[in-house]
Amino acid sequence: MAHRVPDLGALELLLAVARHGSLGRAARELGISQPAASGRLRSMETLLGVALVDRSPTGSRLTPAGVLVTDWARRVVEAAEEFDAGAQALRSRRDSRLRIAASMTIAEYLLPGWLVALRSRCPGTAVSLFAGNSAAVAERLGAGGADLGFVEGLRIPAGLDGVTVAEDRLLVVAAPGHPWARRRTPLSPAELAAAPLVLREPGSGTRQVLDAALAGHGGLCAPLLELASTTAVKASAVSGAGPAVLSELAVTEELTARRLVAVPVADVVLRRSLRAVWRRSQKPAGAARELLGLTTAPRPPV
Repeated sequence: MAHRVPDLGALELLLAVARHGSLGRAARELGISQPAASGRLRSMETLLGVALVDRSPTGSRLTPAGVLVTDWARRVVEAAEEFDAGAQALRSRRDSRLRIAASMTIAEYLLPGWLVALRSRCPGTAVSLFAGNSAAVAERLGAGGADLGFVEGLRIPAGLDGVTVAEDRLLVVAAPGHPWARRRTPLSPAELAAAPLVLREPGSGTRQVLDAALAGHGGLCAPLLELASTTAVKASAVSGAGPAVLSELAVTEELTARRLVAVPVADVVLRRSLRAVWRRSQKPAGAARELLGLTTAPRPPV
């Protein structure tokens, strides 16, 4: 912008002086002191190199140059107001929708409560949810198909920023009739690695953590079943198809009702962080920022 163009505040002051015929009344309208208004007007006159207002004990009157500059100022201020209204419309349009991509466990067991809380803060926001494994969530965010994502696993996916919203523990579970449900000693890592299990698919956070935990014990053997949702894995385990590895969040009810039994495992850490993630170049804003604030609020440890 040209170096001799006054700022919007100075132009608004000049327009107020033109309306009221008084620098004092113009200052009161804009919520500034009269000395501050006088200083702002002098600075504008110095910048432009012309006198804009004749001051007298009876009031303030525009000079011929002031009349001309006031006409230009009106067009500039009107354009700025139109610009601000357009920007507000864009913000309102952005804030009226929220696209979320979440891994299965978070989508099924944590997001519903967060979205209920979000509804009270942003009642006009339309929410759409894509649920998939953590790799699919990262891919969707990277392609610009979501405003905020939630993933499970060992680390933040490449190209994304994020923050931990909860800690989770994976449990080995089996139906009460399975031999593991009656064990009196914990499974060894080698026993777990060698057993055919009902598992989530590669790319899921659960599988990522389990693969890493057993990599030093020969790695997982071929799965008994490989399923694409937490609900399907849990249902298979409950039916007695075989033992499974699931989030503690997903099996609390089944453990309480004794439809599943937790099987201890020795010398294996099956913990993971649950994270909110977003594109590195695009910090959460609007409804996405509100939801992020809800998920990172202090809560009892998982």
